[in-house]
Amino acid sequence: MIALKLGVTADDVKNVIIWGNHSSTQYPDVNHAKVKLQGKEVGVYEALKDDSWLKGEFITTVQQRGAAVIKARKLSSAMSAAKAIADHVRDIWFGTPEGEFVSMGVISDGNSYGVPDDLLYSFPVVIKNKTWKFVEGLPINDFSREKMDLTAKELAEEKETAFEFLSSA
Repeated sequence: MIALKLGVTADDVKNVIIWGNHSSTQYPDVNHAKVKLQGKEVGVYEALKDDSWLKGEFITTVQQRGAAVIKARKLSSAMSAAKAIADHVRDIWFGTPEGEFVSMGVISDGNSYGVPDDLLYSFPVVIKNKTWKFVEGLPINDFSREKMDLTAKELAEEKETAFEFLSSA
């Protein structure tokens, strides 16, 4: 979406973060994203100059993408999931390029972003020697904090529901 809006290829956009759950509460965050425009790397906010789109339609569209794929195709979004799995395997195998990170659902233990431990939560990670590590020290603004907390709350509730179900079985 960012690439289309800026008239560049997807390869020209990097470091977009998906925080949290794989649901309608996931938070696509471009605060740390970069785009290559005319050979120069600039921040996505600076390049787009459209805060309302980035904080509104962009987020909502990404959050509803899975449902939109199913609605448009009248079929499962399994190919989209398969592509994501293939991308993850590629990133684990080859690592992330210097200065770039990817978003990956990993165990939240030991993160520096205030997400409770013991959740499978999507974070920005770097991968080297087939081992992932949290990207540390990214500043989080109030808007992002609210979105990140909302998706963490949903994951904690889903975890609690799963444990209740398992303990009653």
